[in-house]
Amino acid sequence: MQAYDKIKCTRKAGRATSLDYIHAIIRDFTEFHGDRRYGDDPALVGGVGFLAGIPVTVIGIEKGHSLTERIARDFGCVAPEGYRKALRLMHEAEKFRRPVICFVDTQGASCGKGAEERGEGEAIAENLYEMMTLKVPIITVMVGEGSSGGALALAVADEIWMLENAYFTVVSPEACASILYKDSSRAPDAAEHLKLDAKSLLDLGIIEKVIAEPADFTAAEACAPFYDGIRKDLAYRLKHLAKVPTDTLLAERYEKYRKIGKCATEGAAAPAGSRRGLFRRRV
Repeated sequence: MQAYDKIKCTRKAGRATSLDYIHAIIRDFTEFHGDRRYGDDPALVGGVGFLAGIPVTVIGIEKGHSLTERIARDFGCVAPEGYRKALRLMHEAEKFRRPVICFVDTQGASCGKGAEERGEGEAIAENLYEMMTLKVPIITVMVGEGSSGGALALAVADEIWMLENAYFTVVSPEACASILYKDSSRAPDAAEHLKLDAKSLLDLGIIEKVIAEPADFTAAEACAPFYDGIRKDLAYRLKHLAKVPTDTLLAERYEKYRKIGKCATEGAAAPAGSRRGLFRRRV
């Protein structure tokens, strides 16, 4: 299956959303609302519950299923108050020593005039900054679309997992094709070059796990073992991460992101004033 075919799978009607995962694997989930600054954003849901007996804070970007739900949740495009709500919940998790689980499914952050006026860029940047030093384990699961800063704002984590047909990229393939080729119809070409699929990102060391997904998310008999597997795997990894000293946890999280895209200079040192040293290769 080509990269763009997988992207189309993430956009199919009936695919499980973040709330489906939360309700399937989290017991006694209680949702919290509001960022304590402006208001509540229904595109981002978050609260507390129990994962296999472990108290956890859960945050998810929610698209909704029906057209009415999707419009109400802005199709999963999170506004600044949504990211600030997420950060409020993460700070609370740190205070009470609860690990954080994030479910990401978004084509990008809200790009409307109101979102910009309320500080969309600042809210995303603040999440990146604060998550890097959050003193509790964080696991992020890409369950569908994971595009641009809208996804990255919840993806500074100790481990990133992806469903096999999910994608994670700096820009959507359609936007990339419009920028590079001046033709959005070349999105399949852009998708191949972006290396945004789960297998490519696993090979590059950007994510830690690829999750096999059911062929039909609406088939209860197929989804039950799928959700059970995610619950067990999350519980196992959270128990392991809970044993890691905080200083080590933060150092390893920092190094995980520092090594992404690390390059080495090609050939001998360039003469002073030369531009040769700007050309690098991946290692």
